[in-house]
Amino acid sequence: MAQGTLGPTVVDVILPRRATLAAVALAAVLPMAIAAAQNAVQPPLHADPFPLSEVHRGLHGTAWTVFEGTDPEPMDVEILGRLKDAIGPGQDMILARLHGAKPEFTGVVAGMSGSPVYIDGKLLGALAYRIGQFSKEPICGITPIGSMFQVRDLPTLAPPTIATPLSKASVSESSPEIHAIDTPLVFSGFSPDTVAKYADNFRAIGLEPVSGIGSASPETHQPQPIVPGSAVSAILARGDLNVAATCTVTYVDEKQLLACGHPITQYGNISIPMTKSEVIATLASPMNAFKIVNSTETVGSFTQDRANAVAGTFGRTARMIPVSVDISPEDGSGLPAQSLHFEVLDNRQLTPQVMLAAVYQSLNQNNTAANQMSLRLTGDIALEDAEGRPGTVHLASTFAASDNQPAAQLATLSFAQKFLAVFGNDLAQPKITGIQLHAIAVPRRESAELETARLSTNEAQPGDTIQVEATIRPFQRQSRVVRIPITLPTTLTPGPLRIFVSDGPSLDRLLTPPPAAGSVNLGVQDTVAQLNRTHSNDRLYVTLLDHQTQAVTAAAALPSLPPSIANVLQPMRGTRQITFTSETAAEAGSAPAEAQFSGAEVLTVRIR
Repeated sequence: MAQGTLGPTVVDVILPRRATLAAVALAAVLPMAIAAAQNAVQPPLHADPFPLSEVHRGLHGTAWTVFEGTDPEPMDVEILGRLKDAIGPGQDMILARLHGAKPEFTGVVAGMSGSPVYIDGKLLGALAYRIGQFSKEPICGITPIGSMFQVRDLPTLAPPTIATPLSKASVSESSPEIHAIDTPLVFSGFSPDTVAKYADNFRAIGLEPVSGIGSASPETHQPQPIVPGSAVSAILARGDLNVAATCTVTYVDEKQLLACGHPITQYGNISIPMTKSEVIATLASPMNAFKIVNSTETVGSFTQDRANAVAGTFGRTARMIPVSVDISPEDGSGLPAQSLHFEVLDNRQLTPQVMLAAVYQSLNQNNTAANQMSLRLTGDIALEDAEGRPGTVHLASTFAASDNQPAAQLATLSFAQKFLAVFGNDLAQPKITGIQLHAIAVPRRESAELETARLSTNEAQPGDTIQVEATIRPFQRQSRVVRIPITLPTTLTPGPLRIFVSDGPSLDRLLTPPPAAGSVNLGVQDTVAQLNRTHSNDRLYVTLLDHQTQAVTAAAALPSLPPSIANVLQPMRGTRQITFTSETAAEAGSAPAEAQFSGAEVLTVRIR
């Protein structure tokens, strides 16, 4: 660097330097620094912070992380410079190069974020960022400890009922060569297919999914205490299925710890189980280096997920959502019965992703799944609203594999639609108290279509009973006729009466039109009621379309409105809270289709 310059640029510190007097001096100092780091026994438990104002190029320190087992190991850190506002406004980052046989072999690996860095026995900060995509050198960014202490000193509050999570994208958008060190997300009990299917959703928030490389053992006692440099895990799911995100502890006191040096999701106030962890091995890879981790005993709860750190409180219990999924074979099929029980974290941003992956895996167990399999799914989602009032969302449908999607995926999408409708409510955050799903596995494709439909007569009088005959064609089987008797209301007026013969989803679209832009959002209880009014997809429905005005609100349909009531409700049209139709839809009967059923037809009978 030429004399008279203010300091090194990012290019100066990242690109190889020429052989200067400074480089010669470094060559003399570096072996001694590495030897000192290797001779260190353990990181300081209680260290004063190193002043950020005294950080300059040429300083040497020691970072601690677990490469294998539970004991942190030292590695030399060479300070390259300070990057002003690199993480955000007023948020500087310290640039450093790691030295030592292990970091120079593995590079900066997923799970290393949070590794504490000390200079002269004082805590400088945490390894938190990697530089570039495929760097040949272990160059990284350090989050100053002062920024992390801001998170430590925040009050511990309950997670918000409604929140708009922030994103770590702001760092990479402002500096595309600076990336938060990935947090390895270990899936235990999940197939590679499931992890691959949902991986992009987790990568979008900075979590790197890893299938089967690691496990969870909450009943295992780990006697080693948590110290700076220890691995620590956030448990997203536990039980027969396990999901854990792991990073490294930076700071510990008697009540809490700080880890990661960057956010996991930057959600703010959180409640996620916190466990000790054992590193089985550290996998070196220029594309995706990560730690293979087993999470062990629970020691508390993570309570803060902020821009500069994740904070955990010892002894605190995080609330989880219990889930039970039973799969029974159809009688005589010979398929094995299976039952899975697990818990999923309660977090507005992470829960949907983890829940859907876990439900899909449960319904797609290796020894049960097949290309032409069908699932008859029933179940309940039990909840409490913000006032503590209980509610239950019921599920009952059949899902047959299509040419493009397995039955398990179709069933998961249907479950997701109902789960997200209540869990992601815009007006209040419900408490999901339990989920129970039961599926009957059928080793064939149980789908059917409506071929034709007709009435037993062309004319009738009010109060008569007539019959609807529908021909259903199952997949690769012989067609059959379903007969549904219906009794006509005594209030019908003379003239043509339309009769709608349909599947459940078509009837739902008729009874509950999609909400108009600007329409009023539903609360939790109204959402539950609306979801429970939806119709099963494995039945055939008959609906009368009478010539009377019907009003449709977001919560319900109001059939056969007298003109006086319709006039009173007319002003609500201006606020898009209600719509009116010229016909009232009244359900008249249904019959099991014994398959995932599709099709609709409108018939007409003349009322005398």
